[in-house]
Amino acid sequence: MRPVLHGDVSCAARALLAAQPGARAALCRRMLCEAEAADRFRLRHARLHPRWGNGSLMAAARHYPMADEPDFDDPAYRRCFVMVLQALDALGVSPRRSRCNG
Repeated sequence: MRPVLHGDVSCAARALLAAQPGARAALCRRMLCEAEAADRFRLRHARLHPRWGNGSLMAAARHYPMADEPDFDDPAYRRCFVMVLQALDALGVSPRRSRCNG
């Protein structure tokens, strides 16, 4: 996966916010793994992945419906933002190491 910036986390959180609460954790993991797969594809084929883009979390997240970005006064958005950060920690996602399958 490409380096994760604030905008990547924000886009992923907005995609989670647009999803049903019970589907958010699985969607979060899916977006992270899609970003990883897209980055591997980009490196291997020297072109963007046709569905998930350039290997950034933002590109993977933009494949899904996204809520308008609220401010951090919105507790659901805060939970989604934290979920993305925790998933990054839990997966050990880095350019050199991932637990994503595939």
